[in-house]
Amino acid sequence: MIGTTLRNTSLRTGRSFDLGKMDLRQLWIAYLTYPTILLYVVLAAISFVVLARNFPGIGPTLIAAGAVVAVYPLAWYMIHRFILHGRFLYRMKWTATLWKRIHFDHHQDPHLLDVLFGSPLNTIPTIAIITLPIGYLIGHVGGAAAAMGTGLVITCIYEFFHCIQHLNYKPRMRWIQKMKQRHVLHHFHDEDGNYGITSFVVDRAFGTYYVDARARPRSPHVFNLGYDIEEATRYPWVMEQTGAPPRDRPDGATPQRNAA
Repeated sequence: MIGTTLRNTSLRTGRSFDLGKMDLRQLWIAYLTYPTILLYVVLAAISFVVLARNFPGIGPTLIAAGAVVAVYPLAWYMIHRFILHGRFLYRMKWTATLWKRIHFDHHQDPHLLDVLFGSPLNTIPTIAIITLPIGYLIGHVGGAAAAMGTGLVITCIYEFFHCIQHLNYKPRMRWIQKMKQRHVLHHFHDEDGNYGITSFVVDRAFGTYYVDARARPRSPHVFNLGYDIEEATRYPWVMEQTGAPPRDRPDGATPQRNAA
């Protein structure tokens, strides 16, 4: 059952998955049937059809796709750090609901699949803004389609690994284990670091990468992103949406679960 934190009219799946209680097989089923992922796949297929009909050549196609692969970690880092973790959106009434849906709900309870995926109304325009100009400059319409399709595929990959990072499952591969450990620190120790999903190269470059919880004190805002009781009193619009004050830990969380 969806708790008060997830009181969003934009959630229309009618279901809520708790990744903390799922295994890998259940995740695959949920992921491959999730409407947002299916929409990305359909749009990627449409992009590649447009690419085929406006094919700019192997070179421009590969360059456009490669450029998107290269720029995506930086774009995600900037969006994640300065917009999703910024404190300006909840301070304006007309953007408070947007901020609540795109990231606050996810940090309030990181295990819920319904808010792990961004709303397509927000993600698809963002993907288009990042990819289409790059592709068009390289290969006109065909290049733009190649870039958009690549961005959608990367987003699907990002979202799957993001699910893995919140799943009650220990990956067998060491590099996935490390990836998961870094992201868990972001959600359960200090949110002001480890902004990457599949890559932390940009975190290293900007000095926000950390691997040891003992290296920095635990953040008091790791679950509320700074939207605490004091902020909620001054800027009540997110709290009005949730119907409850911001929490300092997820619903049903226990010290054992948080430590995990």
